[in-house]
Amino acid sequence: MKGKFISFEGCEGSGKSTQIRLLAEYLDKTGVPYIVTREPGGSEIAEKIRGIVLDGKNKNMSDECEALLYAAAREQHLSEIIIPALNEGKLVICDRYVHSSLAYQGYARGLGEEYIKAINSRVIKEYMPDVTLFLDISPDAAFNRKHGADKDDRMEQQGMEFHRLVYKGYKAHCGDKNFCPVNCGGEKAQTHANIIKTLKEYNIIK
Repeated sequence: MKGKFISFEGCEGSGKSTQIRLLAEYLDKTGVPYIVTREPGGSEIAEKIRGIVLDGKNKNMSDECEALLYAAAREQHLSEIIIPALNEGKLVICDRYVHSSLAYQGYARGLGEEYIKAINSRVIKEYMPDVTLFLDISPDAAFNRKHGADKDDRMEQQGMEFHRLVYKGYKAHCGDKNFCPVNCGGEKAQTHANIIKTLKEYNIIK
């Protein structure tokens, strides 16, 4: 890869969108070429899959179907958006990536990490993030901060016990290489400063 690849992870309401926006503003000032994208989604086809996965009306979706749809969207996203940007030498900033599947479907849904890794292995190949920034805040605190779950978002409507399992799934990876917890319980400016510090330590930015 010519470019660098970072992903943001965290529970619903952890502040990923805000921190990605602040990072983009920082990069605009420093002249670093970058793209911001998201999962599921990022490309036209993947966004259509996103609509299916998150549609609150699709309550009968099986856990396996959900996991496979995420993997399918990831394949399209990689081939159409992420890989070309990396080949152009850009910094790719992705709102969620495979760690979301490991936490949500592997851990919280109970499908197991080996299943998630198996269905994603041919998709992601060598394209793992150089750094994964995990915004470490509990779902209880996060939902309180965002004033509850979105009634139209199928994943947000899974209930607090589900989201507590998601959080445990993320925490289980805190010792993994390039998986970096970021305390985000304080002011957003401090969280942003912590993120910049981490990215500099990993030589993602200067």
